[in-house]
Amino acid sequence: MTVEIKTCGLEDVGLLQELSIETFNDTFKEQNTPENMKAYLDKAFNLKRLEEELSIPGTEFHLIYFQGEPAGYLKLNVNDAQSEKMGGNSLEIERVYVRQQFHRKGLGKHLMNKAAETARLHGKTEIWLGVWEKNENAKDFYRKQGFELTGAHSFFMGDEEQTDFILTKRL
Repeated sequence: MTVEIKTCGLEDVGLLQELSIETFNDTFKEQNTPENMKAYLDKAFNLKRLEEELSIPGTEFHLIYFQGEPAGYLKLNVNDAQSEKMGGNSLEIERVYVRQQFHRKGLGKHLMNKAAETARLHGKTEIWLGVWEKNENAKDFYRKQGFELTGAHSFFMGDEEQTDFILTKRL
């Protein structure tokens, strides 16, 4: 089993867009209206938006490959790039997605390890993320990785307000 994690740059924006749309759609399309899914995908994952995100100081994207195939990605934020003010000791995992055909191969653990490694490199002592309250598989995975519920915030899927739980892990 060959797993490789590479830092994502502007030259990878097309692949990042493909992975983003596919994995987000596969994860959430069954619980959301087609209209709200389209509105969110068009806004969050258009090429211009992704290019902007790749250029934000304190934001990193990492692509994960399994047997040479692009299998998923990770978006990390530190300092002012975080989507919530969580303090100077925190690193945010804003997105972590793996293509369905690569589930149950340990890739999520590889990405979590990359997040923890990155946090330590930045001198951070905790990592946090938001997870939709109805995403039971993800919540179970994060609990197994040592994350604990520490709060909640709103997330908008198109025009629908949803609740994301904030989970935190001390390093």
